[in-house]
Parts: sequence; C-alpha cells; structure tokens
Amino acid sequence: MSSIRPISAALACILTLGSLAQPAHAQSRWDFDGGPASRNWDLEGPGVRMLYPELRDNRRGRAFVIRNFDMQHDGFITPREAIAANRAFADLAGPGRRYDWDAPRGSTVIAVPVERAGPGGWDRAGMRGYHFRQGREGATFDISDILFRTGSAELRPGAEARLQPLAGFLRANPGVRVAIDGNTDSVGSAESNLQLSRDRAGAVADALEQMGVNGARFRLAGHGEATPRATNATAQGRQLNRRVEVTLIGRRAAEFG
Repeated sequence: MSSIRPISAALACILTLGSLAQPAHAQSRWDFDGGPASRNWDLEGPGVRMLYPELRDNRRGRAFVIRNFDMQHDGFITPREAIAANRAFADLAGPGRRYDWDAPRGSTVIAVPVERAGPGGWDRAGMRGYHFRQGREGATFDISDILFRTGSAELRPGAEARLQPLAGFLRANPGVRVAIDGNTDSVGSAESNLQLSRDRAGAVADALEQMGVNGARFRLAGHGEATPRATNATAQGRQLNRRVEVTLIGRRAAEFG
C-alpha cells in the first residue's frame, strides 16, 4: 500500500486509495483523473450550483462529475446528475468531504474530521450551524427570507448549499418527518402574503426533494402574516417575521448542540 501523508490527530478516519481506479477496500468505477492540465472541464446547467464545492470548484472535481455523471459528456449537468455525483463523492470522501486532490496518484488521502462526523454519516457541524431551538413538536430552526428573491418564492443561488446539511441528515435518518411552515410580515394583502408563505414552504420542500429526500415525509403549511414573531412596525421586526420554520418532528434540539 502506498504511503499516506501525515495528518493531525483530529481526524477520525483515514482511507488510503491504492489507486484511483480501484480504492482500497472497495471496487469502484469512479474515474477521478482530470486528464490534461490544459483542459478546462467547464460545467453548465441547473445542477452545477447543487454540486459540493469540492466538485464544483476544482478541476479534478469537475472532471470527476463529467467523466462519471454527465451522460452526454457536454458539460451540462442536471439536478439529478448533481445529486448522483454528490452522493458518490460523499460515499468515498466521508461526511467531512476532505479530499486531497493534489496528492500524487496512488497516495491520495481521504479523511473525516471528528467534529464533522455524525451518526449515520451526516454533517454534525453543518446541522449545528442551524442553531436549533426546542419547539412544541420538535427541533426547529428558521430559514431567513434572505435565501429568497425579494417578494418571491424563488430561491437565490447558493440557497441549496445552505440546505445541504439538512438534506444529508434526512437522507441518513429516513424515519424523521419534517414540518415546513412559511411566514411573512404584514406588508401587502393578507391573501398575497398567505400565498407567498405557502409557496416559500413549497420551494424549500422542492429543493430538499432535489437533494434526494422523499417528499412524502414533509408536512407543508403557509401562515402568511398570522404568526408574527416580532412587531411589524419596524424593519427589524418585519425581517424576523419573514421566515420559513423547519421542524424535525419528535427530535430534540439538544441533539444538534
């Protein structure tokens, strides 16, 4: 087996790949080779923004996607192809997704930091970043309206990345049901606010489904301006009221502290 580069004691798991074509302890069909350095391996399509940064922002990562998941080999990545690429990469690199792309072939190291590795392979640090609070039905956190285009239910670019830790946890825990509740401030008509809150809850659910979470697990509701958290008389209060609440039904917020 080839030598492994030294790494810190904070890493919980090390898997050395004897060769990129056939990792140690597993048969793999994945091709990691980026090919000639002069090739750009550009990616286009709606799935690109869903890719892990380790794939999207690295030449060999992009090559991994195109060689293994771009069925037409035209650089156009669909959401389905992005999900498949993310899953394959996460299976190989672990929940921390730390992959040494620059190591010489035959001595590549995959490592999982202790603080990121959670039960079932979900991203503990990412889940902690949601700052869950204990709600009546379970562990709850807010998705701010800054993830949406103004006055719209369309998610901004990068919103999917914000939801990736949640999607990973839900994929690893298929028995967990999720309540997704949209809320708005009081600006505009009550009817339009109610529809916007429903649409935003639906947009979050759709994004999670695109990441491989079964939509049958979701309970969606829109409350419009009926459930404010703060006064609507100030800009700060209205900002707090424009939110989508996500609740992991039956789970304790302390699990993610």
